[in-house]
Amino acid sequence: MINNPAFAERAEIIREKGTNRSKFFRGQTDKYTWVDIGSSYLPSEIIAAFLYAQLEDSKEIQTKRNALWNNYHNGCLALEDNGCFTRPKMIEHIEHNSHMYYIILSSLEERQELIEFLKKNNILSVFHYIPLHSSPAGKKYGRYNDELPITDRISDTILRLPLYYELSFEDQSKIINLVRDFFNK
Repeated sequence: MINNPAFAERAEIIREKGTNRSKFFRGQTDKYTWVDIGSSYLPSEIIAAFLYAQLEDSKEIQTKRNALWNNYHNGCLALEDNGCFTRPKMIEHIEHNSHMYYIILSSLEERQELIEFLKKNNILSVFHYIPLHSSPAGKKYGRYNDELPITDRISDTILRLPLYYELSFEDQSKIINLVRDFFNK
């Protein structure tokens, strides 16, 4: 699933804790040694089994995720046109992975109100985005020379709508309608 074969060999080394161990077992070198960064990324057998099943069905899974993403995008167009929020901006020749759908609201307060409104209707929506410069590690290790107002504003106003493979199109329509209801109140 690596999208650039040039990274395959290095990915294998990183997965093998930074060693050329796999080459050794294939007989491509007479001993193995530490050659790059790496860690213990090997999944447990049960996690690997789940991943294998997902990889086998990856086209079906991705097709549904794309359909869900497109439903949100189309279903939220009128709300964006009415100035309620901003939808993701897509570049036509770029293919995205539909891993999330978000909207950008006008304020932190409005985002919190929408989260609460959806929660009262049994919908979990999250914001999850803390700017790196504001995170504990970012404050400790990071360096930046100025204020980052756009990053801070997005952090305060981004809201992720539920998007996962098991989400039914019927439930997604309910979510879109609830978002409409919130802005039509």
